[in-house]
Amino acid sequence: MDVIPTTDVLVLSSGHWFAKQSVYILNNEIVGGQLWWPDNTRKKKIDSTEAFDYKGLTVVRSYSPDHYEGGTWNTGGSCTGKVKPATNGELVDSEFTNTMRDKQVSGFNRGIKKKTNKSRVAFMDITKPFSYRHDGHPGPYRSPDPNKITKRGPDGRPPPQDCLHWCMPDSVDTWNEFLLETIRRDFESHYL
Repeated sequence: MDVIPTTDVLVLSSGHWFAKQSVYILNNEIVGGQLWWPDNTRKKKIDSTEAFDYKGLTVVRSYSPDHYEGGTWNTGGSCTGKVKPATNGELVDSEFTNTMRDKQVSGFNRGIKKKTNKSRVAFMDITKPFSYRHDGHPGPYRSPDPNKITKRGPDGRPPPQDCLHWCMPDSVDTWNEFLLETIRRDFESHYL
């Protein structure tokens, strides 16, 4: 945490794993945490909202879409057979994903209005563009075993799917391109 004030760019990739417990340590002392505090006899020195008080650029990435069809990750949803980007008629609409993105946008906008430090912020919205990339997930091929059978089981259900993580070339590369463009625009507007 002590290097954050000297950081030029901070990327907050929030979403599915955002609400995990964390601890903030400074000079070998526990000074704060997210969803965790071991000593109720004293107050936190730093809260999760104060942990990012610096003057650099903060990039908040929007919620990552999933592409399960026929259910969710734990109810037989599948992304099997997706080998090219989706067209408008093939998009999978997820009420949960839409709600989470909307919450991020409203929270981001409230945060900008309340911002008191000199940091700069940018919202990198990947939700809609990557709803087209149902082919960018490992799907049933998440096993390193090249001989794994990926066909449907006797009950007709697909094999376990992974439509949450992004691993295929192009999708993740494009996120990096979005990030670099965001950084470039910030740099040009503040330093040139």
